[in-house]
Amino acid sequence: MGAMKPGIYFLMGDVACAEAAILAGCRFFAGYPITPATEIAEHMAKRLPEVGGIFVQMEDEIASIMAAIGASWCGWKAMTATSGPGFSLMAESIGYAAMTETPLVIVDIMRGGPSTGQPTKASQQDVQQVRWASHGDYEIIVLCPASVQEMFNLTITAFNLSEEYRVPVVLAVDGIVGHAWENIRIPPKEEISIVNRKKPHVPPSQYLPFKPDADMVPPMANLCEGYRFLITGLTHDERGMPRMDEETQTTLVRRLCDKIRKNKEKITRSEEFLLEDADVVIIAYGTPARSARAAVRAARKRGVKAGLLRLITLWPFPENVVKKVAKKAKHIVVCEMNYGQMVKEVMRYCTEDKISFLPKLGEYPPTIDEILQVITQK
Repeated sequence: MGAMKPGIYFLMGDVACAEAAILAGCRFFAGYPITPATEIAEHMAKRLPEVGGIFVQMEDEIASIMAAIGASWCGWKAMTATSGPGFSLMAESIGYAAMTETPLVIVDIMRGGPSTGQPTKASQQDVQQVRWASHGDYEIIVLCPASVQEMFNLTITAFNLSEEYRVPVVLAVDGIVGHAWENIRIPPKEEISIVNRKKPHVPPSQYLPFKPDADMVPPMANLCEGYRFLITGLTHDERGMPRMDEETQTTLVRRLCDKIRKNKEKITRSEEFLLEDADVVIIAYGTPARSARAAVRAARKRGVKAGLLRLITLWPFPENVVKKVAKKAKHIVVCEMNYGQMVKEVMRYCTEDKISFLPKLGEYPPTIDEILQVITQK
């Protein structure tokens, strides 16, 4: 049995994520059970053996991500899934994956925190953590779906971006989307673009494992393919050999950051809804964006020119589109299921007196009426 056949299915968000991973070519999953992400591991445990893949339940989240990193270096497309507390344990390894340029997908089904918090309740309290989990200068990519269909689509996108840029990619999903059941369409294979990592085109004797091409991404040889190289989290030169001098550190870290920063416009995704003439713009992501869309329609019926900017790529932050919206709008409303995380990013590009913030803590997103009340207060 291979990937699910094209068609319309009624799936849970976590299950849609797992099926999309298989379709994208994922054949290795290592994880540790944690609410509300456990269904991803459960489904992968069933499905991966059916497609010739490997599922391993590890002893904890640290071992899970390191196993996935190792599998990636063996040529497997690899994934792990967790929630906030588990993501915290993965922090050092995320930095290692960024430093070693290891393609990897990490799914974080966000629940209420801090600490153990609310295991069965949804939130968006991890959106800064997923960007800044590890120490040092590095860049990763973070995507945020707002529906089960998008959970499916963005999982494939996450694998493609990870393979293209040799970087960890995080799918940051609030628990509502992860546990929602909705109809989704699985398209025919010819409609799906699958990206695989670049391979070296030089003999082993000439291969420099961390020498980038013009796109700042080095071709990646897998272990056991006849190439000899060192994989280290230490500052290293193009051979992979540790070097502690300023020039090597500057060259390496700038490239690790710039391969994402200089491709920001290509990487970032957002959705604009009725923004053309909007005086009031709601900025939201994930489940709150669904309430916001309905609130925009309701506001329009009341004669308020409202619109929605839905962030799909959280990191790198889509600053150009936010700048454009902030310049034109008279009032910006930021809706989040936290106590103020992405609103601070919006404030970088907009005067504070233009911004209203609607935080929600607990299990529920902002309601339509709550958003309407904020829209009409200025």
